[in-house]
Amino acid sequence: MRFLKPVLALSFLIVSGCDSHGNFSDLQAYMDEVRARPKGEIEPLPTFQPYESFTYSAAALRSPFQPPVKLEMAERQKGSKDVKPDEARTKQFLEGFNIETFIMVGTLANDSGAFALVSGAGGVHRVRVGDYLGRNHGRIIAIDESRVDVIEIVPDGEGGWLERPRSLSLKERS
Repeated sequence: MRFLKPVLALSFLIVSGCDSHGNFSDLQAYMDEVRARPKGEIEPLPTFQPYESFTYSAAALRSPFQPPVKLEMAERQKGSKDVKPDEARTKQFLEGFNIETFIMVGTLANDSGAFALVSGAGGVHRVRVGDYLGRNHGRIIAIDESRVDVIEIVPDGEGGWLERPRSLSLKERS
């Protein structure tokens, strides 16, 4: 108890020293100035157009990110019963891929003949005349320095088969 009286007296002196005897005149003057300013107007909210829903109806069409397929609308060729693929033949590795995935990148020649280098299907492959390429029974018929000529055997849609020539052109370095 003996120590309590001096502590209370000291506390009272500290708290009373912080009091400015109710002199808040500078704060009161600032508040009066703010209240005297003219009232501003709040801008009205902008009007929004109602949302119009859109139904995507082109899901069955060609993707815009795929190159267009070139169709020649000339007279439709009739297939022949004489032309047909050899189904008994053992398939080669490069027949498991579309021919569009291959690009000719060069040629090689040695004593056993000329070879073409085609890029695609996970690497660069060496092919020669007589090899098969692509899913449509494409057989390589000619190789020169700038292209590989292929004959594909495709169905005509009426039970026959058509021979369709294709070429892989040499891709120049850019």
